[in-house]
Amino acid sequence: MKQIGSYEAKTHLTELLAEVQAGETVVITRRGVPVAKLVPIETPQVQVEAAKAGLKALRKQTSAAGISIREMIEEGRRF
Repeated sequence: MKQIGSYEAKTHLTELLAEVQAGETVVITRRGVPVAKLVPIETPQVQVEAAKAGLKALRKQTSAAGISIREMIEEGRRF
């Protein structure tokens, strides 16, 4: 974990953000006292198979009431 003063953090914010993006944690201090911590954001893992199953279940529940896609397209057109 890297510690850096507030003035230096302000001056080198772009470089600090690159380090945090790479996984580093940075503590920002003011007169030697920690006041803030920059940590990388945890990205949620998307469960592709669960998303597919959810979409398939939604398709089964939803109906177009016998209207074809072509009829929907034609209905939306304004001549």
